[in-house]
Amino acid sequence: MSESQQAVLTVRDLSIDYLVAEPVRAVQSVSFDLFRGEILGLAGESGCGKTTLAYGLNQLHKPPAAITGGSVIFHDAETGRAVDVLALAGEKLRRFRWAKVSMVFQGAMNSLNPVISIRAQLADVFASHAPDLSREQRLRRSEELLELVGVDRRRISAFPHELSGGMRQRVMIAMALALDPQLMIMDEPTTALDVVVQREILDEILRLRQELGFAVIFITHDLPLLLEISDRIAVMRRGELVELATAEDLYFDPQHDYTATLLSSFPSLTGDAGDFVRAGYQERR
Repeated sequence: MSESQQAVLTVRDLSIDYLVAEPVRAVQSVSFDLFRGEILGLAGESGCGKTTLAYGLNQLHKPPAAITGGSVIFHDAETGRAVDVLALAGEKLRRFRWAKVSMVFQGAMNSLNPVISIRAQLADVFASHAPDLSREQRLRRSEELLELVGVDRRRISAFPHELSGGMRQRVMIAMALALDPQLMIMDEPTTALDVVVQREILDEILRLRQELGFAVIFITHDLPLLLEISDRIAVMRRGELVELATAEDLYFDPQHDYTATLLSSFPSLTGDAGDFVRAGYQERR
């Protein structure tokens, strides 16, 4: 088996409920494998369970959400061990997050603390997860991370309000990369950015993935975007994973009616519905 076909994450029958007066099954028996260096797109309409699933993979969900079944196994390339993520708790879970699996949250560019400098916020990552680093080492590593994501290291003294939305988003990606994770989960990382900045961020993600070799779960309702950047695409509907296929197979031969509906739902200015998706896909591929 080649390195690219070795699993980094194995999810089996994962179910997540919201335990309210009338419990809601937000994720229903979802199973998939994620391979090293792969970009797995996760698509579906708003409210279908994409973000709930992402939070469950890293135990980031909060009550009333609760995992009610299934397993999440992380295959650690550094140690060669299989880690039962759902069995982790306390300090072990804290050390696992961000070091092995990191996340860029939805609306991440607004997640920075507005009254703390970028230097302090990046340094805090290392203070929490790599306390052995000296102050000078933390600063040097923070500057390297900014340059890695295309931000001038001189902006490290800036406060969030002094940065554009795209630059704040890049800082959040830098934070997610700080501890060299093997998997990065990105929940609609380009939402609220203009199309030019979206393209810059996407190109940066693709470049970093190629350079550093981490796997990506990229969550969005924008199926044409996933056709462009993903190796495989998983389609969710009402908490279920209704289709999982390569981008090419899903585009040319969707197996589920809902997937076909998604593909045909993007209008064209010059042709039938769905022509926009087909034309863009063929041009990019």
